[in-house]
Amino acid sequence: MLSFLSGVGCTPPSARTTLAPLPDSPMTMTQPLEVGLGSAHLTPEESIDFDENAAKDPWRVSSPRPWKYIVIHHSATEKGSAGAFDTMHRSRGYDELGYHFVIANGNGEQDGLVQVGSRWTHQKWGAHCGGTPGNEYNNFGIGICLVGNFQQRLPSEKQLASLNALVRYLTATYHIPRENIITHRDAPLANTLCPGDQFHRYFYETFRPSLTCPVSR
Repeated sequence: MLSFLSGVGCTPPSARTTLAPLPDSPMTMTQPLEVGLGSAHLTPEESIDFDENAAKDPWRVSSPRPWKYIVIHHSATEKGSAGAFDTMHRSRGYDELGYHFVIANGNGEQDGLVQVGSRWTHQKWGAHCGGTPGNEYNNFGIGICLVGNFQQRLPSEKQLASLNALVRYLTATYHIPRENIITHRDAPLANTLCPGDQFHRYFYETFRPSLTCPVSR
């Protein structure tokens, strides 16, 4: 478990919040982080209108790992970005950013921005879900971190729309079943409140059941 994720308090969550059905909406994405940059500077942003075809090029990789899971996290911080987390992780002994994707909240990078880490472009095991038996959820789990602390509130609507688009693409492309899309706290032997009580409940009651996964090819 990443230590910066463990700071979420145990305050009881506020009343449940519901959102309207998630739309397919325009989103922006960055090019991948460059390997070996200690400060993890990002290359210039590229804007696209999302649809099933447009997503394939920015997220497509060659020789993919045999992915089995998608694991959703929150940063437990009010601000952040892939570059900031990469620097933090390196300072704590990680080889680079532990996640494969980071979805920004507007406080550090544009709200809803999907940032692609070099772990994804190089199809490298994750460093986001340690402690699971056989390191299963790092070796075969795609780590997605939404910036924010969701113990008592939800991600922004733009973050949720981007998460919806990203997860739909990943499930279809890598043949990941719906039941293997989980939050960090539900990985076996995980000892964490990540991704926060409010988002955890919303994720299973609303987000995952309404997810329209394309037919796997």
